[in-house]
Amino acid sequence: MSLIVVGMKRICLLIVACLGIGFAASAADAACFADYKAKRDNPLKLHYGVMQLRGQCSKQAARGEVSQRLNANGWILLNVLSVFEEGGLNQRKNSAGNYFLRY
Repeated sequence: MSLIVVGMKRICLLIVACLGIGFAASAADAACFADYKAKRDNPLKLHYGVMQLRGQCSKQAARGEVSQRLNANGWILLNVLSVFEEGGLNQRKNSAGNYFLRY
């Protein structure tokens, strides 16, 4: 009987470990976004926008990615304001207007 209990404990530990790995992978795959301010010169134009990040979800990493994508479209990054998950999209949508998930 003790062999059955030991075997069941191992199976339970294996199941728990697999579930933990699955939850960690889901959290790592969560969508990440940055809101930013950008400009163009001659004539001066400013905009506030929201961009979905493809890389690492940190403010420091976002600066490089956002700047590169904006530069490719003739814009200069002024500032990355924040990085956030999908839950923060709705509150920023109206403010970003045409620049909501544009780049």
